[in-house]
Amino acid sequence: MTKMDKFVRLKCYNIKRKIFMSRFLDPPKAGKPLAEDKVDKTYKAMRTKVFLGAFFGYAAYYLVRKNLSLAAPDMIHDGIIDAGKAGLAMSAVSIAYAFSKFIMGSVSDRSDARKFLCVGLVLSALTMILTGVIPFGANTAVNTAIIFTLMLVVGWLSGFGWPPCGRIMAHWFSQNERSFKMSVWNVSHTIGSFSLGFLAIAGVMIFDACGVAQSWRGDFIFPAVVALLIAIFCWWAIRDTPESCGLPSVQDWRKDWSGIKSKGSADEKLPFKTLFVDYVFKNKLLWIVAISNVAVYMVRYGIGDWAPTYLQEKSIMTAAESKVAFSVHNIVGAVGTLACGWATSKIFKGRCAPMNVICMFFCLLGVLLYWMVGSGMVAECASPAFKKTMIYIALCLIGFFIYGPVALTGVQALNLVPKNAAGTAAGFVGLFGYLLGDAVCSKILVGGIAVGSSWDTAMLSVAVGALIGVFLCALLIKSERNLAKSNA
Repeated sequence: MTKMDKFVRLKCYNIKRKIFMSRFLDPPKAGKPLAEDKVDKTYKAMRTKVFLGAFFGYAAYYLVRKNLSLAAPDMIHDGIIDAGKAGLAMSAVSIAYAFSKFIMGSVSDRSDARKFLCVGLVLSALTMILTGVIPFGANTAVNTAIIFTLMLVVGWLSGFGWPPCGRIMAHWFSQNERSFKMSVWNVSHTIGSFSLGFLAIAGVMIFDACGVAQSWRGDFIFPAVVALLIAIFCWWAIRDTPESCGLPSVQDWRKDWSGIKSKGSADEKLPFKTLFVDYVFKNKLLWIVAISNVAVYMVRYGIGDWAPTYLQEKSIMTAAESKVAFSVHNIVGAVGTLACGWATSKIFKGRCAPMNVICMFFCLLGVLLYWMVGSGMVAECASPAFKKTMIYIALCLIGFFIYGPVALTGVQALNLVPKNAAGTAAGFVGLFGYLLGDAVCSKILVGGIAVGSSWDTAMLSVAVGALIGVFLCALLIKSERNLAKSNA
């Protein structure tokens, strides 16, 4: 066989493989319409199944994302990796996830949500299992390179989670009910993060009981196995669109035709140019949402991620107390997410901007209180117990109100584009939030200010971010009101 023959065969193989994958991920065709008398009952049952699939599916992605953070102390102790390089490896997840969420968003708009979510979850779980079984050597540099690469893969695969869920919410729930449904669904990441800790502990205990010397491998493997089981449930529960099940569109079923109309069919597979250029880059309102998301994520992670370090270095709390405060902050956040979603739906009729302004304003007050207690401006001569109480109030205030905008900016992205561009819009907004808000502002900027200046200045910068968020969210109030009038 000549080199040319081999080249031609290889090209044909690659083309066939691409065609196969494209066809595998393609959205299913519309099913045979159901009888009129069966539509209501089937619709209600399917919406419950699909929602649960998206809820637990997205929660499962958090079981296979932050595992390295839990395993790192023991890996450092065993000489697998050192502390500085562990931080570098952890950052790989956030960086890859930021870009993946945007790019994979457009792919998900052209794909079956059921297959897209499950494929990403299975591959994420397998990557974590691989991380847990690799026989690392004594060379920390080589180990770091391997772990960093695997975490990049995990971060990229994590981008398969949000976009199909956004597609599901856009197709199965109308705009006027979407804010509350999305808020309930958004609690899934809190449950996932909360569950990871317990599953990791269980994994380590199992490996200890089995006599495995490096029991930290259970931090990676056991949560990943649970994620694989959840992927099976998601495959059973999720369906791409109502039309694929022989049901009418959710707008026709609910008699609710609000939302941005597509240039073609609502379920048409749009070309990449239309998705990126027409519906994203030329959408001025979506740019405002994306930039406001930077402020939201700066507050979210600038407070949450640095809380244990800040409170200990300020001698306000012990290590154990700071972890309790961190947990309370997140638990209150789950309650706040539901409350903000309910208020958006019932009070503001699905308009997210007014609720975001209210939430960011109270976040600003919470951050200012947090900063003033730490800097000694409040209760300088007060007892340590009083200071701790003030810190708990500040963290609860921030936690309750910050997770509302986290969910609602995603809803705004969905509301500003047609249903068949939902993933692309959500990915674009998420790119700004995770890359600029999280990685740059909350990690690099806040951390850099803390080292170069002081923690007081660092927390004040977070307060400035919250203030900017208030103004940016306010810019969308009039536009949302006009959009609601045009839909009516």
